[in-house]
Amino acid sequence: MTFRSSGRRAMLLAGTLGTLVVALPAFAQQPAQSPAAPAPAASAPALNPQPLPPGSPLIGRPNTEAAMKLAPVAPPPIPASAEKLATVPGKLKLQKGFNIELYAGQVPNARSMRQGDKGTIFVGSRLQDKVHYITESGGKRDVKVLVSGLYRPNGLAIKDGTLYIAELSKISKIEKVEDNLDKSPKPVEIYSDLPKDEAHGWKFIGIGPDNKLYVPIGQPCNNCLPPDTHAQIRRINLDGSGAEVIAKGVRNTVGFDWHPVSKELYFTDNGRDWASEDVPEDELNRVTKVGQHFGSPYCYQGDFTDPEFGWGRSCSEFEPPVLKTGPHSAGLGMRFYTGGNFPAKYKNAIFIARHGSWNRTKKFGGDILAVFLNKDGTVKGTEVFISGFLGPDNNYIGRPVDVLFTKDGAMLISDDYNGAVWRVTYGNQKNAAVK
Repeated sequence: MTFRSSGRRAMLLAGTLGTLVVALPAFAQQPAQSPAAPAPAASAPALNPQPLPPGSPLIGRPNTEAAMKLAPVAPPPIPASAEKLATVPGKLKLQKGFNIELYAGQVPNARSMRQGDKGTIFVGSRLQDKVHYITESGGKRDVKVLVSGLYRPNGLAIKDGTLYIAELSKISKIEKVEDNLDKSPKPVEIYSDLPKDEAHGWKFIGIGPDNKLYVPIGQPCNNCLPPDTHAQIRRINLDGSGAEVIAKGVRNTVGFDWHPVSKELYFTDNGRDWASEDVPEDELNRVTKVGQHFGSPYCYQGDFTDPEFGWGRSCSEFEPPVLKTGPHSAGLGMRFYTGGNFPAKYKNAIFIARHGSWNRTKKFGGDILAVFLNKDGTVKGTEVFISGFLGPDNNYIGRPVDVLFTKDGAMLISDDYNGAVWRVTYGNQKNAAVK
């Protein structure tokens, strides 16, 4: 199945993309290496401001003194030093009985994570051209490059020894990946019918209980009427065939997982910017049937009619979220906990990495949120499981991106701000040294 834009919207999009010569990947959670700087607070607005590139997160920013101070938070250009990383755990607050330690540093722009059958941890990146892997032997952990020369290899999935890698506009695979770690294996492309938009173009992927690969295509903008090829979640066979759309009205999901009992898909979604500092909130959604529409760009958070595109529409037309996850909190990776090492109350709970806001005067998020569900799949309650990545001075000391539960019962948290992976355990456990 080939997805094509239709009508006038497609022609407008094509005309816009035709002007894009140099892409600025400064969209949503974190920017490119050199984001557009906010105007000085004391300066008068420019009479002839330079036009922003298509998809820029600053499009629509109000021309007010407070708003002009807000811009995406650039990560440091290199991973944090061992000395800096050593100061982070002491600044974090965890639920009683839990511990956090550095699992691995020097993992540039660490994003999505997966674990192989032999225990290897694979880590994707949005800003780097590499996928890294982490191995443990003799009480030591090593970080190495698996493959390089990729373009935004943010998304990873693994099944039966095959690693799937999602770049901006294609998905590839490496078979028997753990048998070829030191051989710089070349990925084999399986699917390329994807847009090339930079805005919300990086992918999170996962393999569902139906043995199909799920891939989102975000809105190519902050807020717009997207082409028919965007704002959706698709699924494909593991060979790249049989593509179909299973959810629509999805602005930008960078994390999803399946309920261990009902097998229903739950996903995080980031709401639009510049409507206000407090609304819309980001979302946790649940897919109960194929083809549901989750509102974007007409309705956000289930009850906020969009001021631009909501005219003549009602939020009752769309599927509401099961949970509002906070204003501009940037909920990204999420996983259900199915292990037995954590206290019983966490069984089948969802853990969400909230990357944290940038377009809010008082930032929000920068934590791990636990979500407890009722037997019918609705939300019973929430708990801030780990806080402190956002400091009391309104600055980040780290930014959680993804969570992964490993075979030994621990939780890993990727941190693209520090270029690191953290490890969370319950009770007293012996930990390997970081090399």
